[in-house]
Amino acid sequence: MKPKLHFYSPVWRPPYEATSQLLQVTAGCTWHRCKFCTLYENQKFRMSPLTEIESDLRIINKFQPHAHRIFLTGANPFALTANRLADIALLVRKYVGEGCPTIGCFSRITDIRSKTLDELKLLHQLGYEYITIGVENGDDDTLTLAGKGYGSADIVEQCIKLEKAGIHYNFFYLAGLAGNGHGNRNALRSANVFNQLHSSCIIVLSLTLFPNSQLYQDALRGKYIVAKEHERFDEIIRLVKHLRCSTHIQGRTVSNPIPFTGFLPKDRAQILHELEVAKQNISEKQLKEYRNSIVSL
Repeated sequence: MKPKLHFYSPVWRPPYEATSQLLQVTAGCTWHRCKFCTLYENQKFRMSPLTEIESDLRIINKFQPHAHRIFLTGANPFALTANRLADIALLVRKYVGEGCPTIGCFSRITDIRSKTLDELKLLHQLGYEYITIGVENGDDDTLTLAGKGYGSADIVEQCIKLEKAGIHYNFFYLAGLAGNGHGNRNALRSANVFNQLHSSCIIVLSLTLFPNSQLYQDALRGKYIVAKEHERFDEIIRLVKHLRCSTHIQGRTVSNPIPFTGFLPKDRAQILHELEVAKQNISEKQLKEYRNSIVSL
C-alpha cells in the first residue's frame, strides 16, 4: 500500500498553486470569526508535530523529489511563530533541497503583525515567498461587518513590512461582501488601499453565502441585505477602473459567473469590456440561478 500524507482538514489552495506540492503544517483556522466563512467551520486549530511534517517530507522526497514549490495547507499557517516556520523551511530544504523550492501559504494580516522585520527577512531567505492574504477588501466598514479583526491601516502597515522583507504577496478580494448598495464604496476604498501597496496578484471572488455562515443567518433575519449580482459586476468594474498599481488581477474561481484575467494597467480596457458585455447580456435572474447552484467553493 502506498504511503499517504497527513491531511486532517479540508484542503484549500489558490488556483495558481495548482502545480505546488501540498504539505500540511496546520489544520483549521486561528480566527473563526469571519462572518461569511464556512470553509473550516468549527474545526479547532491544530499544529502538525514536526515529526509528522518530516514523515510527509520523506514521502514527498520519494515521489516528488524535484518539487519547485511547497504550499503549506491550513487556513493560515503563517500564524505559526517565526521559529516554527523556520524549522519547517529547514526540513523542506533537507528533503526537497534541489533547486531550493519556495514556500507559500495563506496568512491573515494579524499573522504578519506578530513578526518582526528581521524575522520576516529570515523567513524570506529560507524560501517563504508569494504569501496569499485573504484581506477581502480595504474598506473599514466592510472589514468590521465581516468580522476580519483588523482595519485598512493594518493592511497597509503589515504589507509594507512584507515588502521591506522582500516577501511578495497576493490578495483575495471578495465582491459583494459590503452588502446591497455599498459595492461602489467598497471598491473605491479598497482601490485606495491597494494602490499604496504592491501585491503581485489580486484574486477577485464573489460572495457566496452558505447556511452555516453567520452572514447567511443575518440575511435571513434582515440584518444584512445581500448585494445583487449586477451590483457585483459594477463593484468589480469600479475596482478595476481605479486600481493604479501594477498587478495581475484574476477572477477564475467557481464563484465568478464570468471568468476574467489580465495584467494591470496593460489589460484594463480588455477586462472592463468583458465585464460590461457580460453584465449587459446576462440577466439578474440567470446570475442568481448560477449563484444558487454553487454547492461548494
